Amino acid sequence: MATGSQTPKPDLGSLRIHEGQRKGGRTGKFFGIFAAILGVVVLVAGGVFALMHQKPVVEVAAAQKAGSDRPALLNASGYVTPRRRATVASKITGRVTGVFFDEGMHVPQGFVLATLDDSDVRRALDSAKADRDTAQASIADLQVQLKYSEIELHRAQELQASGVQTQEALDTARTNVDSLKAKIDLAKQQVIGAVARIAEAQQAVDNCIIRAPFDGIIVSKDAQVGEMVSPISAGGGFTRTGIATIVDMNSNEIEVDVNEAYIARVLPDQPVTAVLDAYPDWQIPSKVRTVIPTADRQKATVKVRISFLKLDPRILPDMGVKVAFLGDEPEQKSGAASSTVIIPQGAVHDQNGSKTVFLVKEDHVERRAVKLGAVQGTDQQVLAGLVAGDSVVVKGPADLHDGQAVEIKK
Repeated sequence: MATGSQTPKPDLGSLRIHEGQRKGGRTGKFFGIFAAILGVVVLVAGGVFALMHQKPVVEVAAAQKAGSDRPALLNASGYVTPRRRATVASKITGRVTGVFFDEGMHVPQGFVLATLDDSDVRRALDSAKADRDTAQASIADLQVQLKYSEIELHRAQELQASGVQTQEALDTARTNVDSLKAKIDLAKQQVIGAVARIAEAQQAVDNCIIRAPFDGIIVSKDAQVGEMVSPISAGGGFTRTGIATIVDMNSNEIEVDVNEAYIARVLPDQPVTAVLDAYPDWQIPSKVRTVIPTADRQKATVKVRISFLKLDPRILPDMGVKVAFLGDEPEQKSGAASSTVIIPQGAVHDQNGSKTVFLVKEDHVERRAVKLGAVQGTDQQVLAGLVAGDSVVVKGPADLHDGQAVEIKK
């Protein structure tokens, strides 16, 4: 066995970690952990500092000059209701063959909304016209016969006068003339009857055309082509009783229930401020149209109808509305201007029994005591403490304090 070349043994001592190297690694690891902790502390401290010095964001609203200085005597709620609203139906039972409208469409009076199958009634109309034509034709034939009979009657009269023909022949000729005149009168009456049947059949044909009874807007589409409609409820769920619902938007008004204990405060033509639930910042001038002269014994209320002084396309039927019945204008000194303004109710705060608001001046808030008036829907009358144009905080943090810097939400 050859011994000239031997495999060198591995030197495991080179892998040994000396004590100085071991201590240096632990020190580096310690400083790394310390740096990480220090970074986290700096970030947290910076965040806390930023939060402590960040300006709170607030929503503001401008105080509006009150439309009327009349105090509100009574508040009520109700709905917008049109005076003219109709569910259009057919006068006869039939199958719908055409629908020519859709929801939201404005239609004039007489507009064709739908048509029904008129094949049967048209056949009745054609039959009545045929009877009329037959009666008129028979009149023409009878008139020709009458003319000939009158000639025979004249000849018989001459022959009888000369003694050639007997009285019986003359009477027969006269009878033929009278009979033909009677038949002609009968045929004329038959023509009149046929004309009446034509009118009846034509009315049945016209009843197959459903027209709009007045100018308005379609708010509901109640039938489709192929469905059966009837003026009465029949056939269960397979028969419709209406074609469409049409509303005259120019007849929109407000209907509210007023407690009978306060109805004495409501008078005809009394001014009213109305606020729609859909547009809480929009005050609509209105007036009382009528007080319905009856009470609801179950609810102890009386219905009051209120007219809008000016209609608007945003006013839609069945919208919720709050109203304030206004009293007489307060007396003012000569030359004195009204300082009453309107602000949202959310801007008013109660501090130890006094009413205050936060007035925004530049980028700071100032607590201001105010004197309140009546509530108008979601708004609040302010009789003193503010002027028109002042900006007040509507929404903000609960810990907002006087003199605090704020940021106005755009």
